[in-house]
Amino acid sequence: MIERYTKPEIGAIWSEQNKYALWLQIEIVACQAQANLGVIPQQAVDTIKAKAKFDVDRILEIEETTKHDVIAFLTNVAEYVGEPSRFIHLGMTSSDVLDTCLALQLKQAGELILKRLIELKDILGKRAKEYKYTVCIGRSHGIHAEPTTFGLKMALWYEEAKRNIRRLEQAIEVVSYGMISGAVGTFEHLSPKVEEFVCQELGLKPASVSTQVMQRDRHAEFLSTLAIIGSSIEKIATEIRHLQRTEVLEAEEYFSKGQKGSSAMPHKRNPILSERLCGLARLLRSYAISGFENNALWHERDISHSSVERVICPDATITMYYMLDITCKLVDQLLVYPEKMLKNFEITHGLAYSQTVLLALIGKGLSREDSYALVQKAAMKTWAEKVPLQDTLWEIDEIKSVMNEGEFTEIFQSRQMLKNVDYIFERCGL
Repeated sequence: MIERYTKPEIGAIWSEQNKYALWLQIEIVACQAQANLGVIPQQAVDTIKAKAKFDVDRILEIEETTKHDVIAFLTNVAEYVGEPSRFIHLGMTSSDVLDTCLALQLKQAGELILKRLIELKDILGKRAKEYKYTVCIGRSHGIHAEPTTFGLKMALWYEEAKRNIRRLEQAIEVVSYGMISGAVGTFEHLSPKVEEFVCQELGLKPASVSTQVMQRDRHAEFLSTLAIIGSSIEKIATEIRHLQRTEVLEAEEYFSKGQKGSSAMPHKRNPILSERLCGLARLLRSYAISGFENNALWHERDISHSSVERVICPDATITMYYMLDITCKLVDQLLVYPEKMLKNFEITHGLAYSQTVLLALIGKGLSREDSYALVQKAAMKTWAEKVPLQDTLWEIDEIKSVMNEGEFTEIFQSRQMLKNVDYIFERCGL
């Protein structure tokens, strides 16, 4: 069994040093596969294993002349190996190395991202349970609707994180395929067993069919998955930005000792992390679009995807990892203000109970149209005069005629509106 290359941290995955180390690993394992088949001498492979090295600066120097990175790499390795180097890359094409390496890099990066995503899911679950019964107003169109709990907001994000974990696991699996199939994917100059051996040794699966390149729908799926995760983070960040507005202030980002919010205004405490996350989510979406555009190549291959991927694959994975790191800290340290939530709930003078009254009137035998008209009339008076909805409704004779004051008062109890919180949490597994 060939010793696999140790997984570095996410930034180092995309370093020149790691890239060439993976290239060398692929070439050496391919040589061993050829020796196992009796195509090249085992003694030559032993020499290659013992002597094969590379120097990043030397590769770049050679590439100035060759204008071809893989040839420059092979030339530099040959300088260390000597005569047996003629067996390196035998029957292979550049993309056999490049695309198999990219699969390894995306797999390494994806697994690191997955760990952070699981961490975020756990933090969201913890905070959801912490604020399970913390009442706050729910909003639709940005306008007060009916009561919910802050824990339910967190539970919503927790469930989405679980879906994102499944998506990412699938995307990692889809991208973890390699190929050693030659110039147009037909295995003309080497056995398919070489590909099988290389992929097995490197923890990949062999592509069932390829051209000169791995098909880019795999990479597009991976990048689009990162974009979806980014949009989930943006959802969280956007909510926090709203909740931190001075007029709302139901929650806010942790403000550390010595932190400054503005160069001009000493009082400022700004949602800078949430705003940063919203901006970075836009980048992830742009990378996903580039991934889609890389899928359609001329015939068995062109090179239009290559320059794009050299930017978007490192940037997208590093950006995603960074966003998850920031979001974990943001949610874990989020300052929550239950008292302000209750205060905000009360500023509409009971309008949040309008549907409860509507349904109660329907239950007493009034038509939906008549019930709606009565409640809306009272609600509009509450909006205009800031009089509690309970009072404006109780002035209406049609309501007094179908229910007593005790029944009517019971309607305005938020505990009734949140009676299924436990049920929802149970469905989430919290």
